[in-house]
Amino acid sequence: MASGYGYGGGRSRCYPFWQEFHKCYALADKPEECVLQRDDYLECLHHSKEILRTKTVQDEHLRQKEKRAKEAESSKKKADAASASNVPRLNVVEDKAKATASA
Repeated sequence: MASGYGYGGGRSRCYPFWQEFHKCYALADKPEECVLQRDDYLECLHHSKEILRTKTVQDEHLRQKEKRAKEAESSKKKADAASASNVPRLNVVEDKAKATASA
């Protein structure tokens, strides 16, 4: 890693972050001054923040999908209940049945 060249021959993707962190650490009076550079380097290596963001987005997407499915199911039940309750009162189906039977 010290050379900056990876297995494929070119520079590794995180080498610039390593250089920045190493330079800060060498020049800093206290190691705490280089926390941001260290975090950038570790994020480049492990992608922990990116993975967390991706998981959060996926969870929200699934939550919204389930919510839409529940709403669709609820509206379907309401529509079925309304159609079932209105048919006997309106006598629409029975009148059509009588009209076709008499014709």
